[in-house]
Amino acid sequence: MKASWFVSLALLASAAPVWAQKYRDPDGKLKVALVKMPFSGERNVTEYSGGPDYLEQGGLLPLLGGLGARLKATPTVKLTEEEEDDYGTWHRLGLANRHLGDFVAENEREGYLSIGLEANCNSVIGVLGGLQRSGPTRRPLKVGLLFIDAHGDFNTPETTLSGMLGGMPVAISAGLCLRNLRVTSGLEPALPVRYIVLGAVRDTDPLEQELIDRSEVESISVDDIRTRSEKIHAQMERLSSLVDLIYIHIDMDVLDPREVPGHPLTVPDGPTSEELGSALKEMFRYEKAAALGIASTPYGDRDKEGLSLKAAYNLIRGAVEGVKERKAP
Repeated sequence: MKASWFVSLALLASAAPVWAQKYRDPDGKLKVALVKMPFSGERNVTEYSGGPDYLEQGGLLPLLGGLGARLKATPTVKLTEEEEDDYGTWHRLGLANRHLGDFVAENEREGYLSIGLEANCNSVIGVLGGLQRSGPTRRPLKVGLLFIDAHGDFNTPETTLSGMLGGMPVAISAGLCLRNLRVTSGLEPALPVRYIVLGAVRDTDPLEQELIDRSEVESISVDDIRTRSEKIHAQMERLSSLVDLIYIHIDMDVLDPREVPGHPLTVPDGPTSEELGSALKEMFRYEKAAALGIASTPYGDRDKEGLSLKAAYNLIRGAVEGVKERKAP
């Protein structure tokens, strides 16, 4: 009698779908959480970007619903009333990044895939910090970064030619400069360089490239993305062996300039959004891929024909389809 009871339990377990898979609810529905981060952190430009609202309001919710996703209410990162009086664009960015990270950490703990709709790449630091703080204890998780951008964003104040903060977030995240901004953003400790992979980078400042070479940062090329080469899998497997969670971040300037004609920093020979979307589908099949960031989307008069919006949605679709195709444990 006892033996047959155990057999019955085993048969029930094997017959029932296994939805213990990450980012699924008990019914097997994919759980997705959008987070809007409008703070740019750049001096002498608009501190708040309309890009995140543009991405959300252009049809993203119906798109995700059509992909079978269950969504949380979408928050927008804001400073507290007290923080609003703080001085310094970079400092305010750090405070906003901390709030961004809080949303990301909460999503991860609740089993939601985070998709950041971000003003620019300075949000990288906040997302990384949030994933780092998302574990069950106060001990920080190990987080990897796959940074897909036409530019390395590996500058420091000593190497930069433009002086743009937006050219520094990867170096900041690696602990190479601007420690106060990193810590205020909630990323502590910094990422070891071996936890970072650059994707499709093809425009760097001379001293920035020297720093990348000296740091021996791993990379994948535009051709790797176009062909979905084994190097993508090799890097995802390498990161998965080193870290607990992986953040995949995309600056829209990485794409073929014809798809982002309103972006001021495009570089020739980028992948199309369909090519990159297909590569993202491969990347997000890996269980440790925990968040996607879409940054620097042209909006308003810079995207009159909606080409950038369509391109961004191709990327998001690819990532979500990849998560959906993960095999249950």
